[in-house]
Parts: sequence; structure tokens; C-alpha cells
Amino acid sequence: MDALTISVVLLWVAVLALAVLLWALSRQVGVLFERVAPMGALVTDAGPAVGEASPRFALQGIQSESVTIGAPTERPTLLFFLSPTCPVCKKLIPVLKALQRDEQRRLSVVLASDGEAAQHLQFVREQGLEAMPYVLSTELGMGYRVSRLPYAVLLDTQGAVASKGLVNSREQLDSLLNAHEMGTASIQDYLGGKPA
Repeated sequence: MDALTISVVLLWVAVLALAVLLWALSRQVGVLFERVAPMGALVTDAGPAVGEASPRFALQGIQSESVTIGAPTERPTLLFFLSPTCPVCKKLIPVLKALQRDEQRRLSVVLASDGEAAQHLQFVREQGLEAMPYVLSTELGMGYRVSRLPYAVLLDTQGAVASKGLVNSREQLDSLLNAHEMGTASIQDYLGGKPA
């Protein structure tokens, strides 16, 4: 055997070894992807379950607007529970404003909290939230069993709970909307193969 034949054989052995390594690496990437699946909003068992009718509330917003929650509407309603003292809530305000602006023909956004009206009016002015209904109601939070903030509930056009959960990021907020569009209770249920 001459040097050329030996080098060709060694190159083929190297190519085959690299092919095996590439296969093993792609398999590990698949396993890693399954472990780090997208994380949707943290769904809690408290409050009305997904698919159940929402409790109905006829409320007055802090800007004197009339707000009805849980009744049939022309478009789905995103009910977002927040607080002026919640830093994560403040981080999500630009997302809510963009959602209100971009999806206003397909989605209504309602902000909800409780506490002193003066503090919330100042918060609305500082954050530029005048375009969104903002209601103060302890009963509303109790009706949905909101225990931590920020929390969101998406109601369908019939007033039923379409999806809900604790939202700490834009991705988790989007997961509520995506779950509704896919006809499932949550992204976790979708990935697990559970129907709504």
C-alpha cells in the first residue's frame, strides 16, 4: 500500500467518525429541546376553570367608564391584574400597550387592581394607560382567586375562561393568547397532548 491509499482510508474513517458524532450531537440537541420546552403562563387551579363561565361583574372604571366582565362580547377580553407597586407588572406595561394598539380589533384589554383610586389614577397618568379600561375591584380579584401578580385571564366572546395564569414575561402573556388560538387550556397542555 502506498501513502495515497493509506491517507484516503484514514480520511474515510475520519468522515465516518464525524458522521457518528454529528448523529449523537443532533440526538442530544433533541433531548435538550424537550427538557427546555417553552414555558407558558403558570396556570393555577384556583378560580373558574378553563372552559367554565366567568363570574359576571358590572364595574365602573377609574376614568368613569362602564366595564362589564364575563358577559358575551364581540371580541375576547384579556383581564390583566396588576399593581402600581409591582415591578414585574410595570415591566409588562409596554407589552400591554402594544397588544392594545395592535390587536384592538380582535382583543379587548382590561386592567384590574384594588386599592386607593388616587394612587391608581396617578399610575395611569404616569404609565400612559388612559386608552385601556382600568377597574378597581376587590371582588373581581376574589372572583378569579388571584393570589399573586401579575395575573391574566383571557375570556372568550361568550364570557367563558379561555386561558389564565401568572404571567411574568411577554412570552407567558403570549402563551395565553396562543393557547386560546390553538383551542387548548395552556401551552403546557398543548405540549402534553391534552385537549381543552
